[in-house]
Amino acid sequence: MMRNTDQPDLVRRVRRDIADSYDEELELELDDRDLDPDTLLPAQAQDAADKEARRQYFHELFRLQAELVKLQDWVVHTGHKVVILFEGRDAAGKGGVIKRIVQRLNPRVCRVAALPAPNDRERTQWYFQRYVSHLPAAGEIVLFDRSWYNRAGVERVMGFCTDAQYEEFFQTVPEFERMLARSGIQLIKYWFSISDEEQNARFLSRIHDPLKQWKLSPMDLESRRRWEEYTKAKEIMLERTHIPEAKWWVVQGVDKKRARLNCIHHLLQQMPYVEVDRPTIQLPEREYHDDYVRRPVAPEIIVPEIY
Repeated sequence: MMRNTDQPDLVRRVRRDIADSYDEELELELDDRDLDPDTLLPAQAQDAADKEARRQYFHELFRLQAELVKLQDWVVHTGHKVVILFEGRDAAGKGGVIKRIVQRLNPRVCRVAALPAPNDRERTQWYFQRYVSHLPAAGEIVLFDRSWYNRAGVERVMGFCTDAQYEEFFQTVPEFERMLARSGIQLIKYWFSISDEEQNARFLSRIHDPLKQWKLSPMDLESRRRWEEYTKAKEIMLERTHIPEAKWWVVQGVDKKRARLNCIHHLLQQMPYVEVDRPTIQLPEREYHDDYVRRPVAPEIIVPEIY
């Protein structure tokens, strides 16, 4: 229960979330794996235990991302088709792990589908219709940042669907997912689980960070108030849609970094990928022609060099 939250603990959680945000930006800069991220950390993060934890995190993240590249090559080579669903409460860490999965992959092979709320026309369609167009062809991976399970979660809790529509969803979704499996699509479903206290800390972190306030919508704030209703909806969803062809996997998400590593490691275990031999790449010699003269660029279209 959150009623008697220990204030020092809350402050610690918010500070940790801010430090994790710093690391998120740092990750994007560390393409050279020989760099030591510890040398770039802020002074308050130079605790020995923090340094060692971050060192291990970056080490393992880069290793797993290298394996994801091998997985991507195998998917293309074999024509495999993969759909991965990421569900969970707001601020549970879905976006963070998706970012790490796609960070070093080819966007033509691995893409993210993050659909907005349905428009008036889409509300009159078969419920699954707008998701079908995003399904993969051979040699593709599609990551759904939230999915058709909106009906079992936010739509149910917020009253955006009727009882009949809600029940029809549970009658239809197992067969829909079995159809995907029969068509050759591998479907992997992740639920990111966080505690009441951790979500509270992450929401506070976003409120006080101008660069993250956009992540908090009125719907997110209302979901915070309805924590228990979401819990009940989640429990029903997992119980009624956990089928052999498309199992649910729960990721413990209180520690963001551990959750990312655990999820990526688990994902890699779900496919029998092997390293695909690539042809040796040789850079061709540049051709030169005596009649070629490079034209000067008009000064008025050059971006000013402020930095």
